[in-house]
Amino acid sequence: MSFAPPPDRGPGPGPAGVSPVLPVAAVVALLALPVGPGGEGGAGPADAVSALAVLYCVVRLLRQRRRPLSRTAALVLGLPVAGLALAAMGASSAGAGLTGLGRYLQIFVLVPAAVLLLVRDRADFRVLAWSFVGLAVWQGAVGVHQYVTGTGASYQGEEIRAVGTFGPQDVMGMATVVSFGLVCALGLALGRGALRRRCLAGAAAAALLVPLALSFSRGAWIATAVTCAVQLVLAGLRRALKAGAALAAAAVVLVGGFGVGTTMLQERIDSITRVTDAPDQSVTDRYTMWAAALGMWRERPLTGVGLKGFPEHRDAHASLALSSGSDTEGAGSAFRRQPLLSPHNMYLLVLAEQGLLGLLALAGSWLALLVCALRGLVRVRRGRAAPDALDCALVACGLLVWQLVDFAYADIGGPSTVLTAVCLGLVARWALGPDDGPAEPDARPAARAPEEAVAR
Repeated sequence: MSFAPPPDRGPGPGPAGVSPVLPVAAVVALLALPVGPGGEGGAGPADAVSALAVLYCVVRLLRQRRRPLSRTAALVLGLPVAGLALAAMGASSAGAGLTGLGRYLQIFVLVPAAVLLLVRDRADFRVLAWSFVGLAVWQGAVGVHQYVTGTGASYQGEEIRAVGTFGPQDVMGMATVVSFGLVCALGLALGRGALRRRCLAGAAAAALLVPLALSFSRGAWIATAVTCAVQLVLAGLRRALKAGAALAAAAVVLVGGFGVGTTMLQERIDSITRVTDAPDQSVTDRYTMWAAALGMWRERPLTGVGLKGFPEHRDAHASLALSSGSDTEGAGSAFRRQPLLSPHNMYLLVLAEQGLLGLLALAGSWLALLVCALRGLVRVRRGRAAPDALDCALVACGLLVWQLVDFAYADIGGPSTVLTAVCLGLVARWALGPDDGPAEPDARPAARAPEEAVAR
């Protein structure tokens, strides 16, 4: 694993001294812009800039005349292509197939590969990690303001749900951004860099608990809790206990002490344990769409119904328990009925539209990334890599774990989806990139072996 500057660490195409990671950082920054009221939540400016970042990466590679990816990286990132192409050919129309193919290639192949190639070393990696934190703080601040002033999305008849700038059409957008920022902040705080930097990251992680809670997103809560627990364990037992105690104290003070949405939060948390006994309509709809996705898969087990085929085949496989859509209102948007066009489970969506072949290809790529990322972290923990790379390892592993857990409750769609592509690129850079060499000057030096100390 991870990080080696290419032999020509120069600026490449563009103004002298401009870091090639800046186009990727621009993708993250553009997600701070508000989504237009009543927008459909599709592709936005960040998606356009992500395409430009891919183009910039291609031009840079052509000018440098070097092999873009290692064989392992090309295999892992290119694994989903065959399944996607097959599913595109099975789509109901050529337009739907090409549109779906382009979107999947953008999120799971092209943008991750570009990020892998444009992130040169640990410094660039941390630039992107901090940009995630900065975006999360901004969106979280907007979300808290929405809750306090009653200008958020509608929730139980009150316009208090924190959605940031994404609007009620993408209620998961802010929760996703804040979760990514919290995971990055915790990874940076658990690293071995400068103390001031780690303290700032820890404070950001604690502060982001508030907007995450006010998002009322059960899927994001579960994914973040699991990921933070994994990061703490991977960082070491002693550090895990200290950081866990600090996060627990912050949660008690920020949520319990200040009474941030206490009643509604408690009801929302309790609803997680009642998803089988007394599910609300949103849970019922989700279960119904999951059953519909499984029905599509049983109909065409190997290749699925084709890309973008779930909405067309939904009614033929869904029971009468499925509602006609979800109500969205507030945060500057008028009331509208939003149709349910996906099963809100990435694994079942892929299984329904791409069949078993597509799911094995995509999930196999993610599993390979996870294994390689964990191997890199083990190398750091055993002293076989620069010890100051621990924060990068924890960020990469945390982002992938969060995404894999969240995919059980959500799928791709909306303006925030491009952030998933950048996350996978960061994970790929850590898991599949070459080593970056020696530790940074401000990093804490590794402890000397007893034999070396005696010799000195």
